[in-house]
Amino acid sequence: MCVLENEEQVIQARPDKEKMKNLDGLLLQLTAKGKEYDCITRSFAPKLGVWEDPVCGSGHCHVIQLWEGKMYKTEFRAFQASQRKGKLYCRMEKDRVLIAGKAALYSVAELSLP
Repeated sequence: MCVLENEEQVIQARPDKEKMKNLDGLLLQLTAKGKEYDCITRSFAPKLGVWEDPVCGSGHCHVIQLWEGKMYKTEFRAFQASQRKGKLYCRMEKDRVLIAGKAALYSVAELSLP
């Protein structure tokens, strides 16, 4: 995770995809404190074949925990500044991050376990 000084830096960032593939981990988050929102984010996962995630719920599980420690609050309005953009409403409950917002259905599956 990379915490930047302001939301403009998150929006304007042009990360190098090849250099990002050499970093540890599978998911990189850029984040900063927001003006209209509590935080603003962008998520990248080039090792997984996802250059920039449109709106990353799993990434916000990390980001919100970080901001909880910095802002001393448990409810957050987050904005993902990807090309598609998205608003997330997040709440910390003990060690869990609860996330709400509008979503586009991507897939439906059924899993059967023995």
